[in-house]
Amino acid sequence: MKNKLKIYRAMFDITQEELAKKIGVSRQTINYIEKGKYSPSVSLALKLAYFFNCKVEDLFVLEKEDLNERT
Repeated sequence: MKNKLKIYRAMFDITQEELAKKIGVSRQTINYIEKGKYSPSVSLALKLAYFFNCKVEDLFVLEKEDLNERT
């Protein structure tokens, strides 16, 4: 799954640490999400979208190969 979290952070001029504190996770969690090493829970994805005043789909994009994992 790809994400645009780093782009949104830049648009809002907020560090990983600041964002993490505002939504109640560790800075490492934000870092792992941005690097694509961690897929957030639905709850966390919704919190991030709410914080950035956007849709979850604006932040996270499911790729075709992610869909093929089920087959």
